[in-house]
Amino acid sequence: MKHGFGGFCLLGATATAALAGGQMRITEYMYQGNGDLYEFIEFTNVGDAAVDMSGWSFDDNSDTPFSVDLSAFGTVAAGESVILTDSDAEDFRTTWGLSPLVKIIGGNTHNLGRNDAINLYDDLAVQVDRLRYGDQDFPGSIRARFNSGNPASPAALGANDPYQWVLALEGDIYGSWMSTNLDIGNPGQYIPEPASLGLLAIGGALLLRRR
Repeated sequence: MKHGFGGFCLLGATATAALAGGQMRITEYMYQGNGDLYEFIEFTNVGDAAVDMSGWSFDDNSDTPFSVDLSAFGTVAAGESVILTDSDAEDFRTTWGLSPLVKIIGGNTHNLGRNDAINLYDDLAVQVDRLRYGDQDFPGSIRARFNSGNPASPAALGANDPYQWVLALEGDIYGSWMSTNLDIGNPGQYIPEPASLGLLAIGGALLLRRR
């Protein structure tokens, strides 16, 4: 089965109105997978127009623009999700069974920790999104180790509130599955409002795409 981007923006429109213009948001993360690698961060264009990520960058809690270049993502379509990982890109794709359509940047050396931050910057070094997280720094929030973290609702996007994130479980409303590395998540796909009635249409489309 292959998982990944294939017109997900149209499905998202059934669940929630897309934001005017392109807008990149952090939509999933895992700070540690089984073994030394396989941590990842997913960014999704939740707007209704494409975003050119040339010159964009990522950093962790050192809060420094241009630390990790994200230009290789190129133009990200409305509704498209892209992945940054410390693993080799093609190894990550194979491990998660992702479609060749999913854009992945591998070899990230600014690794995430148990208590850390995810910063996304545009080409002008403007902070576009930030999530500070950690079950030790924020008692009662999730620990995204071996299971990814997902926004509980669209309200979590851009809110920088770790309490609005939940752990992925195999077969959950986010369409999560287990990788060959025995991690659980849903990299490469973002469901805007999985609890809404639009889930029925989304679920059917996911079945069609897993082939």
